[in-house]
Amino acid sequence: MSSVPPTPLNRIARHLPLAGVLRLGRPSDIWFKPALSVVVSVAPPNLTLLFLGRLDLAMYTMAGSLCALYAHNRPYAARARALSWVVLGMVGGLALALVTASLTTDPVILVTVGALMTAVQKALCDATRIGPPGNVILTFISSASLFAPQSLGQVPAHVALAAVAGVWSWLVGMAPGLLRPHGPERRATAQALNAAAAYAATRGTGDGHARSRAAAAAAVQAAWQTLLSTGTRTAPRRALERLVVRAEVALAAPADTDPDQLRTWAREVRGTGAIPQAGVTAAAADELLGVDAEIAAPRRPWWRQLGPLTPIVVRTALGCALAGYASLALGIGRPYWALVTAASLYQANMTLTWRRGIQRVVGNLVGVLVFAAVIPLAHANDLALVLLCVAFNFGAEALIGRNYWLGSICVTPLALLIIEFAGHHEPGELITERAVDTVVGALVGFVAAVAVTNRRAGDRMEHALTAVDGARERAARLLAEERPAPAALESARRNLAAVLVDLRATADAASGEWWQRALPQERVVLSEQSAHRTLAATIRRQGLHAPASTGETTEDVRP
Repeated sequence: MSSVPPTPLNRIARHLPLAGVLRLGRPSDIWFKPALSVVVSVAPPNLTLLFLGRLDLAMYTMAGSLCALYAHNRPYAARARALSWVVLGMVGGLALALVTASLTTDPVILVTVGALMTAVQKALCDATRIGPPGNVILTFISSASLFAPQSLGQVPAHVALAAVAGVWSWLVGMAPGLLRPHGPERRATAQALNAAAAYAATRGTGDGHARSRAAAAAAVQAAWQTLLSTGTRTAPRRALERLVVRAEVALAAPADTDPDQLRTWAREVRGTGAIPQAGVTAAAADELLGVDAEIAAPRRPWWRQLGPLTPIVVRTALGCALAGYASLALGIGRPYWALVTAASLYQANMTLTWRRGIQRVVGNLVGVLVFAAVIPLAHANDLALVLLCVAFNFGAEALIGRNYWLGSICVTPLALLIIEFAGHHEPGELITERAVDTVVGALVGFVAAVAVTNRRAGDRMEHALTAVDGARERAARLLAEERPAPAALESARRNLAAVLVDLRATADAASGEWWQRALPQERVVLSEQSAHRTLAATIRRQGLHAPASTGETTEDVRP
């Protein structure tokens, strides 16, 4: 049987998939939290401006209100810090954009400034891992503000409106903590337990076990990141940490783990009652010594992440600038739409960028049709305009978790309706310009992504492999000792688990990049297998691989 050698066109086609790009997934477990938060954050300022007859200022309050979309997966102490930085970043970007708009009306300069600001926003959001919705909201506000008619004397008042709305969005984001102060930690722990249960159900050898294990390892690592993002060690937090350790044990010994017990714990953790006590033994006490050591260890500064992000940041700056220039060349009056479209494309690799481009174009083109259907109602009554914006804010957050294109169906009319706050425009002109800018931004942005290669992906793969090998050797040396220090053994196990998750994420990202040397797939598989065996040996040596407790609550540890 003969085989046909792959051609360049075949390789490109393999990296440009169409199957499944528009398939709907399951919504996020907490989709309603950002959806409701943005409604509560947006509605009061806009209704106040409506009452005062100054809806023309709503764009500025929207800048602060949209900050409520961020940091919903973080514990409240960490969320307070993250939201503060988001508000400062939003207000600072708005101020810079408005000052620039007041000093020049040259569209080429404005597009150039917008592209550079977008690149900075992309770098900071990715390096700090702020999470969804990333830099796109910041870019939308700052880019639109660059083209808002402005005088220098108006800037302070407009920035103050955004700051006040930002403070309100901060309060909205923090308010749920009054009722469930450990809600984010409980959700993360429950997700780790459920993911570990799914892997345990495969017994480590069934269909899809490799995929289930990778998903469970990522969920466990995410749970640890959530639990360790603040230094306060309360009784509920310690109880949750012990449950995450039980999920780790399931990864090491799936055949000896009861998945039903893990699911039962997950259900109890998601509730509002007492947190179940799991594994309250001497070994369980030793395991938390490693947690103490990790909290005490210095954190890696976020700016160390900027180097690996360089290709993505250059793609963003070049793609956004070229998209804006192309829109200007076509005579479009709002080139920031093309700029924002390009900014929304850039993901961890080329394959994901291609998928996002398809989703963006489809969602926006359907979205302009939705706008055409609702604009008569918006023009009929200002209250209807405000309520439509609130509804589309809710719809965007409710749907975007299922697929980006579905959420874009609400984002597009929302962006067009925001323009209507300053005065009514010809719907046909807005629809045409938005559709053209969407296609132009997606095409030019993707071409820029192809032109700027990310050859560092292979280097990061080597670094990740080296990190796994080093962590595995450290754990193996401790296992060879007669009586290793419990804290050192736990710290080594946790570090090995973390670098394994990083290796899998790095391999997945690198596999979607083009124009690079062949990836050492076989070495990755062998390294992962060896590290998994070392993790299992570490679990057994620590005495964590013991019969699970019955799940009865021995201490009333409430949220």
